[in-house]
Amino acid sequence: MGLELVSECPSSPLMSDGYASDSDTLSILGLWIRNALNSATESDFTKYMELVRKINDAEPGNSEEEESLAFTLRALSQTTSSISRDHHLALISSIFSISIWNCARVVADSLLEFIINLALANGGFVDECLDMLVRNFLPPACGLSHVVDSFTRRLMGQTNIANQHELLSKLMHQQLQRKEEVLDLVHSALHKIASLVPTASLRLLPIIFNRMPHRVLLRDWNVLFVDNMLRLHRSAIGEFIGNKLLMAVVDRLIEIDVEIGWEDILQDDPSKVLFDIELEGFEENDECHGKPGIEASHHFRDASKHSLADVAEKMDCLMEVTFEHLRLCYTENHVDKVFETLLQSFQTTVLGTYKSKFTQFLLFYMCSLDPENCGAKFACLLVDIFVGKNHPPNTRMSAVAYLASYLSRGRFVSSSLVASTLKRLVDWCSEYCKIQDELRKPLNPATHRVFYSGCQAVMYVVCFRIGAIMEIPYLKSHIFRPLESVLHHSLNPLKVCLPSIVEEFLRRTKVADVFTSLATAIVQNLLESENSRTFGGVERLDMFFPFDPYLLKRSERYLCSPI
Repeated sequence: MGLELVSECPSSPLMSDGYASDSDTLSILGLWIRNALNSATESDFTKYMELVRKINDAEPGNSEEEESLAFTLRALSQTTSSISRDHHLALISSIFSISIWNCARVVADSLLEFIINLALANGGFVDECLDMLVRNFLPPACGLSHVVDSFTRRLMGQTNIANQHELLSKLMHQQLQRKEEVLDLVHSALHKIASLVPTASLRLLPIIFNRMPHRVLLRDWNVLFVDNMLRLHRSAIGEFIGNKLLMAVVDRLIEIDVEIGWEDILQDDPSKVLFDIELEGFEENDECHGKPGIEASHHFRDASKHSLADVAEKMDCLMEVTFEHLRLCYTENHVDKVFETLLQSFQTTVLGTYKSKFTQFLLFYMCSLDPENCGAKFACLLVDIFVGKNHPPNTRMSAVAYLASYLSRGRFVSSSLVASTLKRLVDWCSEYCKIQDELRKPLNPATHRVFYSGCQAVMYVVCFRIGAIMEIPYLKSHIFRPLESVLHHSLNPLKVCLPSIVEEFLRRTKVADVFTSLATAIVQNLLESENSRTFGGVERLDMFFPFDPYLLKRSERYLCSPI
């Protein structure tokens, strides 16, 4: 317990058995360390370098050396006010390079006591102390240069290059077995510093962003770091930086999401398989509730590209930990605040991302947890974006695509909300037709693509929810009658919208006997026309259905049934 250093002091107090008591030894060792620190400021580095070597040379797994190191760190905790950045950088670097993942518990406790005391006693070291703790979100086995400790570097240096991968795998297994213990210690230390240093929480945020591993790093490390961010989000620290942490997680999900191409998963033209996948097995008069994640999972299993499978698996695991975090927030009654953050992130990041495939399901899940509040707000936001004129056409088209898919797929969305939302869309489309009649401009699908996206959204929702919405008495006069006029308009949405949707819409409304004249209409040439391609544009937003399907197998369980 530090007796090697204490033995240099001739007046060391001894107990009856010849050994100094812990408290006495700690006091004497503290005096020796303080003397070493003071000597270093006067360019006498003999004792100071002995102290640095003692910390550097401690071997994890050697119980005697670990006990000695722990005792030394405890003594250092009593001298933090004497530590100077100008004169003691080598000592600080040696201590900060110790990884908690490789420490015995006695060393870890003493190390964190030192870190906390240093942050409290010396404001100039707060950022370094926070950074040291954030670096310990990941174990040294991750291989990142700023995370690998001196012990792991020594092991790697003693191992042939050919065997280093095997060594890291072994270390990873050993270190991850201690995950809960280590992270409990790390987060406890973070909260102690944050509770005692008023600015610590705000200073922590850029450190986390800076240390966030690159998205291409292995799945386990991305998931572990994000899990730590979400843990902070749920904590007292989250009161100060939680919204930015959650938005950063969404940003990371989007970065990985866009690497997975639909063309790699669904090999066929999605416009041709849309209703084969989504409506197959439903009877003519059944309501198509939809169930994200169930219809096309077989396509995912058949993905042949190994790299795609790795990225998808990483995405799957990240979605799983984020879904679980949202579930915990719900059980802890933090829904409103979390939902507002997700809604903000959706508008700034997700909505404008071309064909995001999975990230948007975070909002879907939150809406399922609180359909009357969150669910209604989300639908209202999407309608407002679509009917408003403050957003570019692509944003409005994306919004109505999200809306159509959400109303169709969300079992938890009430029929009354579906009906009221459809009415707003139909009213907007009807008003648009009246304006065009007054303008008398020549037909150009590209000019009217926002209008066509609205018409297609209405038809898409009707395909899925017609069974339930037909039970609402006022629909025929308030929705289907004006919709019939819109569909008969010279803009001819039945000829321009996606043929597979038009065909299914006509089939279902005919069975339900919704329209008077449209039911007998025969739409020729339902194969995709040039007008249809023009309406969709280069990005084919006419074929974007963001809530169908969900192809990730691990995290799918959060979406398999209404909450």
